[in-house]
Amino acid sequence: MQISARGDYAVRAALSLATAYPTLLSTQAIAAEQDMPRKFLEAVLADLRRAGIVRAQRGAEGGYTLARPPRETTIGQVLRAVDGPLAGVRGLRPEETQYEGAAENLPRLWVAVRASVRRVVDEVSLDELVSGRLPAHVRKLTAQPDAWEPR
Repeated sequence: MQISARGDYAVRAALSLATAYPTLLSTQAIAAEQDMPRKFLEAVLADLRRAGIVRAQRGAEGGYTLARPPRETTIGQVLRAVDGPLAGVRGLRPEETQYEGAAENLPRLWVAVRASVRRVVDEVSLDELVSGRLPAHVRKLTAQPDAWEPR
């Protein structure tokens, strides 16, 4: 799975907001904390606002905050808000793919890949990630001997 720069920045910004929740944070504060370009961050926050993940308050004391408590917001929600569906095959959702011959069973594999990704990103909240208290099944994945090895 490839995580886009937009997805990475969105999750990092959401984690900063989760840490400060319910206090408002300015884009400048988030950009400085996470070492990211402010203009790009503003575009990412606009996507998160349109998706209902964050809310904005204008003015001198304005900024951004999560629309819901960090325990109610998942990493998957944040990623979808900026990048769309988690898994795609040539622009199609996995269940929309169709093949013939030797590849006829390939849609099952693509659906399984999506289900595996969902099992991680849709089951980890911002609160769990900030605190480091990941669900047991996610911790187990990171503890596998080859989990941290590149392939």
